[in-house]
Amino acid sequence: MSEPKTASANTAFYRLAIDLGPLIVFFVANLWRGVFTGTFAFMIAITVAIIVSLLKFKRISPLLWLSAIMVIVFGGITIWLHDERFIKIKPTIYYVTVAGFLIFGLATGRNILKMVLGEAYPGLSERGWQLLARNWAGFFILMAIGNELVWRHVDTKVWLSYKIWIVMPATALFALANIPMLMRHGLELDGVKEEDVIPPPE
Repeated sequence: MSEPKTASANTAFYRLAIDLGPLIVFFVANLWRGVFTGTFAFMIAITVAIIVSLLKFKRISPLLWLSAIMVIVFGGITIWLHDERFIKIKPTIYYVTVAGFLIFGLATGRNILKMVLGEAYPGLSERGWQLLARNWAGFFILMAIGNELVWRHVDTKVWLSYKIWIVMPATALFALANIPMLMRHGLELDGVKEEDVIPPPE
């Protein structure tokens, strides 16, 4: 294997570990010792992800910052009050917050998504950015509604299964479904970073 390919594989591994590692730790710890152990492990794992991202890439993505803050805040409240509802409602607040930023940006003519991911989508036109922000805002609103419906009506194990088998695949499929539209609006696919096309699941 050539050096560039090795470097690319290492980068992909680190990004995958940063994006999915904390969630995997959360799910495994939940299965092992329950939601409170899982929540505590989640808080530690996402802190480690922040450190690894800073050391490896010299930057921390805004979405990772937002997710880490919410995990630590709502995780801390969950453990402090010994009430698992807080960690379950965290994804809803995350989705609504991100959707709110995107909608606010579109309404004020300042596309937040373009500000955050501009270099990751080379060649994309202004119209493409508007459509992408609109689509993700709608998707996040639907995810917020889905999370609320699920966690309020099923037990923790079913909620976790929903996040693993519904939320994660749906996020990836939705991101990929946007690519044809983006290409019609100027996206140069060869320059796209895969980790930015498919955002980390929440």
